[in-house]
Amino acid sequence: MTERTRPAAALRRGGVDDGALGVVAILMTDVEPAVRLNAALEAHGIPTVTISPMDDVRGDLRRARPAVLVLTGALLDAANIALVRQLLWDNVAVIGFTDVDDAGMHARLRDIGYGETWSKPVSIDDVADGIRRRLERHRLAELTGLVGESAAVREVLVKIEQIAPVTSTVLIEGESGTGKELVARAVHRLSPRRGKPFIAVNVGALPETLLESELFGHEKGAFTGAAERRLGRFELADSGTLFLDEIGEIPPSTQVRLLRVLEEREVTRVGGSQAIPVDVRVVAATNRPLREHVEEGGFRADLFYRLNVLSVYLPPLRERREDIPLLVRRFVTEFSALHDREFHGISGDALAVLVDYEWPGNVRELRNLVESMVVLAHGREIVSEDIPRAIREGGGRRLLPVPVGPMVQGAERAQGRELEFIVRSLVELKLQVEELRRRMDVEERVTPAGWVGEVRAPGAGVADGLTEVVPAGGYGLVRGIEPRDDTPATSVITLTAGMTMAEIERVAIETALRDSGGNRRKAAERLGIGERTLYRKLREYEGAAGGAAPYALDNT
Repeated sequence: MTERTRPAAALRRGGVDDGALGVVAILMTDVEPAVRLNAALEAHGIPTVTISPMDDVRGDLRRARPAVLVLTGALLDAANIALVRQLLWDNVAVIGFTDVDDAGMHARLRDIGYGETWSKPVSIDDVADGIRRRLERHRLAELTGLVGESAAVREVLVKIEQIAPVTSTVLIEGESGTGKELVARAVHRLSPRRGKPFIAVNVGALPETLLESELFGHEKGAFTGAAERRLGRFELADSGTLFLDEIGEIPPSTQVRLLRVLEEREVTRVGGSQAIPVDVRVVAATNRPLREHVEEGGFRADLFYRLNVLSVYLPPLRERREDIPLLVRRFVTEFSALHDREFHGISGDALAVLVDYEWPGNVRELRNLVESMVVLAHGREIVSEDIPRAIREGGGRRLLPVPVGPMVQGAERAQGRELEFIVRSLVELKLQVEELRRRMDVEERVTPAGWVGEVRAPGAGVADGLTEVVPAGGYGLVRGIEPRDDTPATSVITLTAGMTMAEIERVAIETALRDSGGNRRKAAERLGIGERTLYRKLREYEGAAGGAAPYALDNT
């Protein structure tokens, strides 16, 4: 192996030392462009390693630990293809020079695993610039933990680099599991405050009675149980960064105090009177659009504007599906090393299932799934059958976006995550009922307690063996069908579109009573309900009819 390496100069943007770029390995499958590219990269201050295909290529790559590998020719050679596919699991980006300038060839090479391909003759300066940009993204991804090549992730990484050097407050928005705390830590790590404390507080997990004490501290004797003075998170984060997660859950009374702290740059402990100066950069995060929360009246507009000086939006995983294979490979590498498990890869079908799934839990959900697959599939390749059925069959499902604001009924208030859970549950229940009704109206037979049911839309024709048709828009009984097997003769219930569940229940009860000759006990047995329940239902129908019983009852 021939090495020509040069330490990379530390990048300085806004006074922030961003760290060194990674190493580029050049596999000299075509010597002339390899030599020129090596010289161009070194001129850019990028460390390089040149490798001859006659040497121990895999051993040299293990020692060099490059971020990027460039193949200058022979891209479809079997040994090179195997090398590229292995490097995918090592999170090494591969760039190739091809002799064929054809869109189909470039697509084939991307399917193999080449991240980028250039047709010869190549512009070495353009390639060097492209590699430098890729290395910068790789460096930021390593610093932040945000993995991806999608435009959305690139935009987030650029924003982090732009906002890190300043001290303005930052608002991070995105669904749960998208990596909001990773962004907050990256902003701190790339800022001049990186050597100072980073304090994270989940304000949504703290009860209102303790929240102010946690944030601002308290004096001894400020309340029952305050046996000594306690410093708040603002004081603990002095000169550093304070991350306030789930900021939308903060109660109104604390919003007022938080706004004052941000404006005045000083805190007053609970039970105290002395204003204490603090130098803290606040980074807040929310899993729902905070502006909508303001419009609903649950969050102060002035505090929103004070927090939303700089903003970062993290897209859900379903909006950047092209990053899923990269994330899978990253997590496989991580957990294989963590659990000392040999992993033989994942089949194309299984990876397609993961790409198609909606991932309501976003990156966190994907990470947990990959960990379980690595542990359970030790020594073999993952196939689609190894993926949980809920994920295999849920590729087309999406969570309903349910913006939830405060609801007041009497003196009680339900808000935040509890109310969101209630609303989602009600919406899902409503959808299930509507789906059941649709199926009953269109295709399913109702068969309680041994009867035969016929479901027809209004105005449908008479089926074989039936003697009358239910009027359009209503419901009724159709007589004249033969009994099934050895069951007693029964009527057929016809259900029509638009019937409510109460109407379906009533027609079932009336039919059972008529078929049993008005015998309440026999009717209850047919319906599979208690006789008391049947009696109560009949009284309800009698009351609705103004006191006149719709039919005579035999109580025997």
